[in-house]
Formats: sequence, structure tokens, C-alpha cells
Amino acid sequence: MEPLETSLLSAAAGLLLLVAALTSPVSHRLGVPSLLFFLGVGMLAGSEALGGIEFEAYDDAYRIGTIALVLILFDGALGTSTGSLRGVLVPAGLLATIGVIVTAAVTAGAGLFVGLPPVIAILTGCVVSSTDAAAVFSVLRGGGIRLRGKLGPLIEVESGLNDPMAVLLTIVGTEVALGTTTLDRETGVFLVQQFVAGAAGGVAIGYGGQFLLSGLRLPSSGLYLAFTMAFALLAYGIPASVGGSGFLSVYIAGILLGDGPLPYRESIRGVHEALAWLAQITMFLLLGLLVFPSRLAAIWEDGVAVGLALALLARPAAVFFTLLPTRMAAVEKMFVSWVGLRGAVPIILATYPVLRGVPDASMIFDVVFFAVLVNNLIPGATVAWVARRSGLATPGEDPPPAPVEKTF
Repeated sequence: MEPLETSLLSAAAGLLLLVAALTSPVSHRLGVPSLLFFLGVGMLAGSEALGGIEFEAYDDAYRIGTIALVLILFDGALGTSTGSLRGVLVPAGLLATIGVIVTAAVTAGAGLFVGLPPVIAILTGCVVSSTDAAAVFSVLRGGGIRLRGKLGPLIEVESGLNDPMAVLLTIVGTEVALGTTTLDRETGVFLVQQFVAGAAGGVAIGYGGQFLLSGLRLPSSGLYLAFTMAFALLAYGIPASVGGSGFLSVYIAGILLGDGPLPYRESIRGVHEALAWLAQITMFLLLGLLVFPSRLAAIWEDGVAVGLALALLARPAAVFFTLLPTRMAAVEKMFVSWVGLRGAVPIILATYPVLRGVPDASMIFDVVFFAVLVNNLIPGATVAWVARRSGLATPGEDPPPAPVEKTF
């Protein structure tokens, strides 16, 4: 790349991030997740809008998205103590496995009902099957809401655990669509291997990091941040290279590292939170760039219908079915159903079928656009109100705002 091209690319990236960050106060006043404004900025900057930026590099988007998801998962895991897992690990685990499958199946059924091609409908269901806690808690922060009991930890742990399942469904669904594999014993072995190797890798790397930190004395606080970043990348890379789920490993390793001796804890947490938000912004900007308005006009009705089905049918069905054996109150299940917002993960996963060469896979991006839009607009704009009206919000000191959600 020539120096001039590099400088122009740097300037364009900086301008996009600046505009995206400056829109967050508007989202706070309107009560909707700021991620939607980042999506809008990306669309305005695209080749068919004001910015004129031509970007259709799905391979680059996938690589960037993988690192982004590692940063997002690791940040969420650092703030999840092992103590907060008590009482929520079983329901969160059920939601992150069976719940994801139910969500994918119902959403795929809705896609088939509105007339999407079968392969596109099934892969869309897989891609949008996991939730995003960052979007939920950004809205709760903006409304000064704290959730009663273990609802907050349940939503957070579920969102950290359900991403690997959505990744596996998307990979398997794509390979089945291409005819490179079938739903047989080998597929079951693959899924078990992903979870077992991923969990083992996360435990080993997490406890290894704890052991090193207990006796490590570094001369600068910034070096401890480099240490945690190194373990986040190792936690993904090592298990993934041997057939395990790197994303599950990252989440487990992050929980264990955050639960151990971590010097400069608050500073390190603050930086990782900022990096996670930067990752979210980047992925929503990329989705905006990868979506072409000329294509949206032809599919908006189907896309909105699938988005509504995901929010109003698939997510509630998954929650109530999965949590049927638990003693959770109906109002709590209702709230968990309502906060199934979608974030960066569907954007990342939507690139995989395109890269693998599934016919018409770019259509998945268009449907994902509407699914993310609808799920952030309808439940997203009313999360704080529903929490108050249902009596699940508790008064208390407002949590600090997210780095990109400073209000004036």
C-alpha cells in the first residue's frame, strides 16, 4: 500500500470513529443503544452514500471481527467473578446451548415462512442466535438501572457462553450447505471436541496466568495490560489451533484471570472496557460499510419480519422452554426474553458463509442488518422502562457510564 493510500485510510478510519463516538450522546437522549448510530455512520460512509468508501473485503472483516470478539469476550469475562456464577451457571449454560439451538431453529423457520431460500434462512438463524450483553448494559447504564437479584449476572454469563455455540452452529450449517459434511457422528464429535478442548484450554491458560501473576513484579502498570492482552490472545489461539473453541477458552480464561491477583485492576479493567467498546464500534461500522442500500430495498420486508420473529417469538420461546425446569419467576423469564439484543457477533459470523462460497450468502448480511436493527430498536429502546415497570430494577448509585457513552 502506498504512503498516500495509508494516510488516507488512517484519516478515514479516524473520522469514522470520531463521528461514531460523537453520536453516543444522541443515543443516550433517545434511549436506544449507541451501536445503532455506529451502524448508521458506517452506512453513510459506504460506497452508495455520502462517504463513497468502497469496502467489500469479507476476509478482512472476518479477521478483524475475530480479534474484536476476543476483546469483547475477554472484557466481559474479567468483570465476571466466580462468585457471581453461583446460582446462574446452570440456567446460563442451558440458555447458551439449548437456548441458542431453539433460537436458531425458530428464526430459521420464520425465514422459511417469509420465503427466504432454505440455506439462507437456516444460516441466518445460526448467525443471529446469540445475544450481546454489551448492548443491553449500555442501555441499562444510560437509564441508571441496576437489576435485582441474579438477573444481571445471568444475562452477562449467558452472553459470554452463548457465542461459541452460535459459532459452531454457523460453521456446521455452512459446511452442510456446501456438502462438505453431514449431520452425523463426526459432527457430534466435532462439537464435543470444540467444547472440551476450549474449556480445557481456558482453564489451563487462566490458572497459568494466575500463577504467573502471583509472583510477577513488572516495572510498569502498562506491562500488566500487555500481560492480560497476551493471555487473551493465547487463550483464543492455542485451543483454536488444536480444534477447540477459542472463544469459549477466552471467556473462561478471562474469568479466572479476573478472579485472581490482578495488580492495577481498575486501570486494566478500564482499558479492556474501552478496547471492547472500540471493537463493538468497529464491527458496527463494518456492517454499515458491507450493507448496500440498493440491496436492502428488495429484502426489507423479509428482513424486518425475521427481526420481529427473532425478538418476539424465537427469543421468548428459547428462554421459556430452556428455563422451564428452573424456579425463576415468570416476570424474570419475560425480562430475560426481552433483553436478547444482538451485537457484533452476527456481523462477524455473517462473513463466514460468504468466505466459504455459499451461493447468495451476501443476502445473509442484508437480513442480519434488519435483525440487528429491529432487536436494538424495539427491545433495546424499552429495556430500562420494562425493568422499572416489572419491578426488577433496584435503586442505587448509578454505575459509571461506558467510555463511549459520556453524557453532557
